[in-house]
Amino acid sequence: MPNGQEDATTVFEPRIVAFFCNWCTYLASDLAGSSRMKYPPNSCVIRLMCSGRVDPQFILNAFAHGADGVLIGGCHPGDCHYREGNYKALRRFRLLRRMLVKMGIEEERVRLEWISAAEADRVRDVIREMVGKIRELGPLKLDLVPKAEMTKAEELIHA
Repeated sequence: MPNGQEDATTVFEPRIVAFFCNWCTYLASDLAGSSRMKYPPNSCVIRLMCSGRVDPQFILNAFAHGADGVLIGGCHPGDCHYREGNYKALRRFRLLRRMLVKMGIEEERVRLEWISAAEADRVRDVIREMVGKIRELGPLKLDLVPKAEMTKAEELIHA
C-alpha cells in the first residue's frame, strides 16, 4: 500500500466461539458488558446451561464453520449448579484437545476456563489473551486436515 498504509483486508481478526455456562461465565460476561469493560469483539458467545453440555461435536462444528478458536467457560470445580457438569466438561476437553492435536490443530485454539459470575475482569483478560494468541497462530486452515481424519474424529466422538 502507498505511504505505508495497511490494507484493512489483510489484517487477520480471529473468530472465537465461546460456550459459556449460564450460571457463572455467562453472568461474568454480562457483568463485564454492563461494567463497560473493554475487550476485543472477536468472540461470539453461546449460552449453555452448563459447561458439561458442551458436546465435542459443537467444537468441531465451530471449527468447520470458520471459527479460529473455541473458548469454553464454566463454574469453578465444586461450584457447578449441576454438581458434576464442569468435571464432565474437563474430561471431554482433555480428550478433544488431544484429538485436535493429532488432527493438526494447535491446542491453543481450544481453551477451558473456570470463571465465576463475579469475575468479569477474568472474562475480559481471557478473551484478550485468547485473541492475542490466535492472532499469533493465524487463521485456522482446516483444508490441511484431511476429510477422512475429520470423519474418523466424528465417528470416535459418537462411538
